[in-house]
Amino acid sequence: MLSTMMNTPLGVTTLHRFGARHFASSRVGDYDGEQVNWRRYDEIDADSARLAHGLLGLGLAEGDRVGTFMWNSTRHLEVYLAVPSMGAVLHTVNCRLSPEHIAYIIDHAGDRFLIVDSRLASVLLPVLPLIPKVEYLIVTGDAASVDDPRVVAYDALLADSPADYHWPEPTENAAAGICYTSGTTGNPKGVQYEHRSTLLHALSGLQPSTFNFTASSVMLPVVPMFHAASWGLPYAGAMAGIKFVFSAVNDPAVLDEVMKTEKVTDSAGVPTVWLAHFQYCDANNLELPKLRAATIGGSAAPRFMIERLMKNGTRVQHAWGMTETSPIGTVGGPTTDWDQLTFDQKVEKTMKQGRPIFGVELRTVDLDDPTKVLPRDGESSGALHIRGPWVVKRYFKAEEDAIDADGWFNTGDVAILHPDGTMQITDRTKDVIKSGGEWISSVELENAAVGHPAVAEAAAIGMMHPKWDERPVLFVVKQEGKEVTAEEVINFLSDKVAKWWLPDAVEFVDDIPHTATGKISKKDLRDRFSDYALEI
Repeated sequence: MLSTMMNTPLGVTTLHRFGARHFASSRVGDYDGEQVNWRRYDEIDADSARLAHGLLGLGLAEGDRVGTFMWNSTRHLEVYLAVPSMGAVLHTVNCRLSPEHIAYIIDHAGDRFLIVDSRLASVLLPVLPLIPKVEYLIVTGDAASVDDPRVVAYDALLADSPADYHWPEPTENAAAGICYTSGTTGNPKGVQYEHRSTLLHALSGLQPSTFNFTASSVMLPVVPMFHAASWGLPYAGAMAGIKFVFSAVNDPAVLDEVMKTEKVTDSAGVPTVWLAHFQYCDANNLELPKLRAATIGGSAAPRFMIERLMKNGTRVQHAWGMTETSPIGTVGGPTTDWDQLTFDQKVEKTMKQGRPIFGVELRTVDLDDPTKVLPRDGESSGALHIRGPWVVKRYFKAEEDAIDADGWFNTGDVAILHPDGTMQITDRTKDVIKSGGEWISSVELENAAVGHPAVAEAAAIGMMHPKWDERPVLFVVKQEGKEVTAEEVINFLSDKVAKWWLPDAVEFVDDIPHTATGKISKKDLRDRFSDYALEI
């Protein structure tokens, strides 16, 4: 029997319309290097309508892909809202990829339009000859900075367009956006988000156990809007009418000033962002900003980082996800026994990646026998699988599904599931070190090592060994102005990890390679030290 409830479509149009109507006076702002320039949500909505009219005038049709090559900004937010709401598909292009990968994903996505932040003109320059199929380059800011006959000035496109638009209601399963993986092995893969999955993901992001946004929240997202849908922040924030503060500059001095001046309550970024902020404040004898919540994702945050933020009165939300999961899978938050835990116990629990948000399920399977589902006992470590309404089923333009017969997607992570529902990432399946038939977590080694006051960054990889198959080698970047020896690092680790986990060697390097999204690139590190041989 069918119900008699309204059948209201779920999609970006729904949350766009809701935010514009009910939070019209809420503000979003751009930091220009000197001050924050504020705009109201109803102004964002009006310009998104003008953009829609302008794109239609250029010939945009339903289902067309519109790429963005932009920093975090209010302009980027209005594109986030306008493009899917008018029935087109938003493709946020990661401008930190190589020119070849950038050109590949623009071509693979089939972008007819590319909206460009003029501050990225020099980055786009080597890409332009490689993207002949793009028909229009719509440039925000200084349009003359991009020398190409396809250029259309963003401001001019909006100038003569009306400030209202009859937004259609795309079907729930229509594509709303595309994001590409970072392509650490082979070409990047496209993940196509639908309207329904995007709205459900945004709604789940508002849960108290996730971002806990209200109209009083002030969010400075350090995570780029071109990466993994900016962790869903633009849509969840617009749905709740929060105050956004955008900055295209992620220098810790800038972030510190803006956070304090604008009384930012929430921020989100990878661990390297917080580490740089710590170093800046320490060097200048400054207190950390008094944030209400800090979301840390991308890679595991070390204990000392979590401790310092928590001692500063900040709720630390350790999160896990990936492009293929829209991207939020789990977020850390208080458990039922939270008030009974000591500070150290709270830190220990916060170091884990949290519990699934409503909508997704997790399981782990044996690394050597993938047919064996592991217990949620807090001890068994295995390959992490996920399924849910905002998890990829098939990569864009792929011929085969990316999930198994039961709907599970293999994340490529190694994890432990605890009885209270908490998930703990221990490694990537390609990075876990197998020594003498036993598994060693490179992530735990790294996080323990960066707790040393003279260690700025550390990366552990497995090196071939004639007896044990693999043994860990730890590569370390020293804190500026500080000294430490390999023996001192190993001694520091001796009471923090199992004895047989201790690295066979510690090598000091000037830098550790990172991916375009700020994660340590183990692939590039292995390539750099491909001729390295352990002393036996």
